[in-house]
Amino acid sequence: MDYLPIFLDLKQQTCLVVGGGSVATRKTKLLLKAQAKVTIVSPELTDALNVLVQQGEVSWTQSLFTPAHISNQRLIIAATDDEKVNQSVHEVAQKKNILTNLTDNPDDSDFIFASVLDRSPIIVAVSSGGESPVLARNLRARLETLIPPGYSKLGELMGKYRYAVKQKFGELRQRRQFWDNVLSGSVADHVLAGREALAEQVLQQQLADEAETIDTGEVFLVGAGPGDPELLTFKALRLMQQADIVFYDRLVSKEILALVRKEAELVYVGKQRSWHAVRQEEINNLLLKHAQQGKRVLRLKGGDPFIFGRGGEEIDTLAEHNIPFQVVPGITAASGCASYAGIPLTHRDYAQSCIFVTGQLKEGELNLNWPVLVKPRQTVVVYMGLAGLPQLSQQLQQHGMPADMPAALVQQGTTENQKVWLSNIAELPMLAEREKPIAPTLLIIGEVTKLHDKLSWFKSG
Repeated sequence: MDYLPIFLDLKQQTCLVVGGGSVATRKTKLLLKAQAKVTIVSPELTDALNVLVQQGEVSWTQSLFTPAHISNQRLIIAATDDEKVNQSVHEVAQKKNILTNLTDNPDDSDFIFASVLDRSPIIVAVSSGGESPVLARNLRARLETLIPPGYSKLGELMGKYRYAVKQKFGELRQRRQFWDNVLSGSVADHVLAGREALAEQVLQQQLADEAETIDTGEVFLVGAGPGDPELLTFKALRLMQQADIVFYDRLVSKEILALVRKEAELVYVGKQRSWHAVRQEEINNLLLKHAQQGKRVLRLKGGDPFIFGRGGEEIDTLAEHNIPFQVVPGITAASGCASYAGIPLTHRDYAQSCIFVTGQLKEGELNLNWPVLVKPRQTVVVYMGLAGLPQLSQQLQQHGMPADMPAALVQQGTTENQKVWLSNIAELPMLAEREKPIAPTLLIIGEVTKLHDKLSWFKSG
């Protein structure tokens, strides 16, 4: 991180803008929005700045810049079209420890301006560190659609009741949980729909009613998808921001973990072949234990928690002890990896059905319904099948699948490390021995894999 993002209180603080052109105009207006006291030093001003001067909103010193113009300002902006003048401003300000921005030279500036989304009291700032201002503006524009103006009213309402909530709930965890409930319920809906009075009534009622239930813990069983963070659902992201503690699997990427609430405790409980960091029974008990302590527990699993994820076992334990839980589906590896590999799981010309199976060995053997798997015009997707690939290939052929049946291995699908190998069912073991794919690798068997070359769209790396 090249810059520390901070928000500076400039209310009634003296700030200096050197320059009177269009850039100076934009920076002056931004300072005024922050309620700063602005003085401009410039021989000439734009029409817009002249209006501000006439209205008494800014002071104007009609002059070329001299070091005498710098005294004890809170910050200074050098916005002339003369690089030497801007550098002179910076040198004088440095000697007096005054923060300075050179609009034409971010590298020599003490700070840079971000692209701002203003939903006061909510402020969102996006910066590229001066590398790509256009990208920052585009990202801010996208945020404009995600954060409608109604969030300003919502922020004001929450600020109004902040003290009352603090008095009601003594612990920080309790207050956070209360506000999470407010934001995920009808109060937020009413505000965003323009019904502020009704929203306040509902909030008051919740404040009166929730004191008895606020200590109740809850578990969020969330599917993190196959790897690409952009494949997370909105609900998954929302609950990830509410968690007190997170139990996550091996297949949950660091990019996805970075989206979890920063204050949440992270606990690794991943599993891989022949080694489990924490046994499943222990995981079940950990979820139960922390929920009984009143915590919001996030169980974050790769893919979908109900597809070879043992999510059913985990919530079964919770249900036995009357612990509230939510289940958020995720895009399973079969769907995500196949899509990113350009392999449709079904296709009118090739496959009218699709079967998901696990290739995990049990006591060194695969026990699958082989006659069903070898039926024609279907796609078979094998999870966790690398270790048992020789047996899988042999058994499928013995039960009638043609040796030249097309197949594909998709390694770390949907991520920048994705690799796709095409082969057939007979040659798969040799391919795996030669290429040595690493987990997670998905096996797709069927005529649809022949479409990869034509439909492949995702470029990894």
